[in-house]
Amino acid sequence: MRSALGGGDTALPALLSVAGAVEMGALPRFAVGAGQAAAIPTGGYLPAGADAVVMIEEVTAAGERSIEVHRPVTAGESVLGRGEDVAAGAVVLAAGAVVRPHDVGLAAALGVREVTAYRSPRVALLSTGDEIVPIDASPRPGQIRDSNAHGLRALLRSFGAEPLPLGIVRDERGALERALREALARADVVVLSGGSSVGQRDLAVDVVASPPGAEVLAHGVAITPGKPTLLARCNGKAIVGLPGHPVSALVVAHVFLVPFVRHLAGMPMRKGPLGPRVTATLATSLASEHGREEYVRVRLDRSVDPPLAVPVLGRSAMLSTLARADGLLAVPIHAEGLARGSAVAVTLLRPVE
Repeated sequence: MRSALGGGDTALPALLSVAGAVEMGALPRFAVGAGQAAAIPTGGYLPAGADAVVMIEEVTAAGERSIEVHRPVTAGESVLGRGEDVAAGAVVLAAGAVVRPHDVGLAAALGVREVTAYRSPRVALLSTGDEIVPIDASPRPGQIRDSNAHGLRALLRSFGAEPLPLGIVRDERGALERALREALARADVVVLSGGSSVGQRDLAVDVVASPPGAEVLAHGVAITPGKPTLLARCNGKAIVGLPGHPVSALVVAHVFLVPFVRHLAGMPMRKGPLGPRVTATLATSLASEHGREEYVRVRLDRSVDPPLAVPVLGRSAMLSTLARADGLLAVPIHAEGLARGSAVAVTLLRPVE
């Protein structure tokens, strides 16, 4: 319709004659002049001479070829102009951006069939130890279910990686060597869960260091939990040895593994843990060992603003403490603790946007 109505409200509606009806998917073969309107479906092509659209709820019929419009309409209302959504020369998908579902839809709307993108990094998961049994087994005394592989698998998938579970490997050198060779051949990153502590049966360090081109970068890191972490590389591929304790394994994965995997997917390298961060007030004082960066599980009490960060305490084998937590709070490496009432940054335990 032409927007110059010269009125148009409930008390004094504008009377317009109907010049025709627009068919969906076709160019109109008529024009709209002064004092005229046309019926048009949502998404239809605006006829020549028309410059605005009024919703059908604001219109009533006034005979066979006339309508009454019950409110004023300005030029451009409910009209999407050519190039208004995406202008010529505009950047649609910037380099380094994560391709989201609506980005795919926009590219399709512009006729783009393919884009160049990083593929999802493949991460092989090996659980090591004679005490580890599948999760559907009934553990005997001294045995534990393989919770780490499943927790790591879910974590990696949530951050855009492609986990490749390769099962449980016993504490036998030949078996571990064969499993490591297969993992290096199939994946970009190899993660070993368990077997990295200093102990008589812990073979991971020796096995990881044995292939040609292998180099152990660190055996032990200054964080809590997760001190016995192993970091290595072999012919351009990363090997990460995680502690066997479930909380330690997942915390180390948040701190080291996830940022590296995101980097392989084209993201800038960032210090972990990654995820949305909120500012909170520490609910109670925390003691910490000087010389280690400590990651404390906390839950957030959102009944106050800013929320209270309440520590969820427990040993590194108690996976329930992490399940009850909303996020991780980092105590700096050179601090001996944090005082109650301190403003702290809490990294939420959910994927980054």
